[in-house]
Amino acid sequence: MKKYLNNLLYPLAAALIWGVSFPAQAVCIQYMSAFWINATRSLIAAALLFAICFFRKKKTGKNPGKTKDIVTGSVICGIFLFTAVNLQQLGIADNSAGKAGFITALYTVLVPIFGLFVGRRVGIKIWISIAIAVAGLYFLCIKDGFRIEPGDMLLMLCAVFFALQMIFLSIFTQKVDPIALSCGQFFVTGILSLATALIFEDFSAQNFAGCIVPLLYIAVFSSCVAYTLQVVSFRTGNPAVLSLLFSLESVFAVLSGAVILGERLSGRELVGCVVMFGAVILAELPEKRREAKTV
Repeated sequence: MKKYLNNLLYPLAAALIWGVSFPAQAVCIQYMSAFWINATRSLIAAALLFAICFFRKKKTGKNPGKTKDIVTGSVICGIFLFTAVNLQQLGIADNSAGKAGFITALYTVLVPIFGLFVGRRVGIKIWISIAIAVAGLYFLCIKDGFRIEPGDMLLMLCAVFFALQMIFLSIFTQKVDPIALSCGQFFVTGILSLATALIFEDFSAQNFAGCIVPLLYIAVFSSCVAYTLQVVSFRTGNPAVLSLLFSLESVFAVLSGAVILGERLSGRELVGCVVMFGAVILAELPEKRREAKTV
């Protein structure tokens, strides 16, 4: 049951939270700049997770892992996460949200490719599922054709760094407590984002107050809860399959827009949703025989 939660329900819950958080992020960017948003949400998430780790250890006495492994994993994953989220925010400025979501979600292809370099292979069924998912994402996100824009390279790099973050999460969650690792990566992301914001961006207390509610939402739910579910999932899940599940945030973003904002789904978007869910169902079907080596 625990493995079922880690491998399916947790990533689906994370994708749902990320999808629903798009309206909140859209409000925040009207008041604050990218690095201030990511600094604030990350440091709030880190503080909450630190409190959880502290009381959890006090209650159970369980060691979260070697300090060296926690620090190393937090720094590596935190640097990748910091780079990915800020590249994404900068890339969105020159692109439609749909196109940005499509390019970002290409980490579903990159994760199994990068996994080959650390000895993690996936079977043909997963590769087929990934190909179907990319087709679904195209129908879901791309409305007016695909043209290469200046911000596209930032989004492509963003997908690369998200993929690298996921690969290293899958490595370090085998060594340390996932919640401690999530806390550490957000602390690193928050500090790096804060330092960058102080150098390059202005801060307005009035603007901060204007978006405090949506900012707290993305800090508590999108960062603290959803990203921690992501980290916990990588402890036992296959990174390639998990990346496929996480990419469903694009589907949930479209569906939440319809439910929360009253947006109408086009036939193209409905096709994209169905194809994406079909890819996930295919990936979750049991194998007739075990693959050579999966994680």
